[in-house]
Amino acid sequence: MIIPTAELIAVLRQYNPWWSGGRFQDLPSWRRAAFREVSEWLNDPPAGRALLLSGARQIGKTTLLLQAIEVLLAQGVPSSNILYATFDHPLLKLIGLDGLLQLWREFEPAREGVEYLFLDEIQATKDWQVWLKHQVDFEKRRRIAVTGSATPLEMEGQESGVGRWHTIRLATLSFYEYLQIRNDHIPALPAVNSLASLFTKSPAWFARYGEESRPLTGLFYEYLLRGGFPQSALVSSIPMAQKLLREDIVDKVLKRDMTALFGVRRVLELEQTFLYLCLHDGGLLDMQVLCKNLEVKKPTATNFIALLEATHLIYRLLPFGYGKEILRARAKVYLADAAIAPSVLLKGKGLLEDANMLGQAVETAFFKHVFTRYYQSSIAFSYWRGGKHDQEVDIIADIGGRLVPFEVKYRGQNVGSGDLKGLIEFCKERKVKRAYVITKDAADFGVIPLGGNGEIQALKIPAHLACYWLGRSEVEASALHEQEAGSE
Repeated sequence: MIIPTAELIAVLRQYNPWWSGGRFQDLPSWRRAAFREVSEWLNDPPAGRALLLSGARQIGKTTLLLQAIEVLLAQGVPSSNILYATFDHPLLKLIGLDGLLQLWREFEPAREGVEYLFLDEIQATKDWQVWLKHQVDFEKRRRIAVTGSATPLEMEGQESGVGRWHTIRLATLSFYEYLQIRNDHIPALPAVNSLASLFTKSPAWFARYGEESRPLTGLFYEYLLRGGFPQSALVSSIPMAQKLLREDIVDKVLKRDMTALFGVRRVLELEQTFLYLCLHDGGLLDMQVLCKNLEVKKPTATNFIALLEATHLIYRLLPFGYGKEILRARAKVYLADAAIAPSVLLKGKGLLEDANMLGQAVETAFFKHVFTRYYQSSIAFSYWRGGKHDQEVDIIADIGGRLVPFEVKYRGQNVGSGDLKGLIEFCKERKVKRAYVITKDAADFGVIPLGGNGEIQALKIPAHLACYWLGRSEVEASALHEQEAGSE
């Protein structure tokens, strides 16, 4: 197929308005916490590596790239040395990576200095891994940032890609980022660098800020309903936000991406599998029950689960421990965002009236915040199940051999040690001194002893505060980094 050159360059100029002295319009002024890592890469890429932004569709990857371009132009980088393209566009997909670069340099001659390439949805191009490897190895004046939402980019071409790119896994908006982009009025709360620092606070401090945080509860519920995808988060109508989220997931990912990129033909069965996971968000995945209920064979169901994880729609946690028994055990599955289940299942605001489903949504939201806050530190996450009475602890973080357990108890009444038998048993068995309990009421906030001798302490913290502070600490760390970089 011969594509008119004039049509191709018109597409490129549309995506690169700075070539003609223009800028992208309506680019948000707020920046996500992940921009810190993008900024670090712009200024000093580790070992000359490319940058890979991976995450679900509509999560804000493109916005991060365009904001990076805005920074480069402000720093005086020649406009012709910056290229942006998305391979979601059919014509750019047809000419491929080498054709794109040839067209760029034919109409925008190179200037002195570093060249920057920003390529969206690179998984839609042929042999992208080999191409990127060669670029990193032999084109030393180029810095390349790519995004991907519908392929296990970290897994594809692993051998050829080792040491060639640095990965940033982008999650949906944190609760704090959600409040920032919506410009919601929030109470004046102190900065908290880490949840661990709260163990030293006084009962009066907990009482004061628990009470002052109450206005966050309603906003947190709206966050659970709208979701952490920027487009749906900004929609004023919750039903419309859920409709957008549902369409993006079901129509674009399950029906389009899975077919185009993975060759999935049994789309209906894939959709049914995803609906099953929405019904069991935050629960243990019983493959035999899933296969029986949906009438699919285990290899098919296993492949579907792997594909949903590859498209960043789910997280999987294995049970705590080691060995073959652990590998054969059931995984715990969390959706990528708490709003996915109510959106796909058409629950609407009914989520808030269903105590079990609301508790699942809160646990999903909290896990995403903990995972996002610490995943770059190579922390392993799991859940624990065991003991004499088959007790469970929702989330275990292994930080270099130091175990940090989290239990979500989202209920109205005050949570006491009698409600935390699994947590106590795990802490005693593993000699853990500190644990965290995620609660519902703003007054259910403080440090309590666990066990008879009080050697184990648990911080009870309301879910809205835990998510708010986890997200805020990330954003403020990013802002501080930018200020320090600007002062150098």
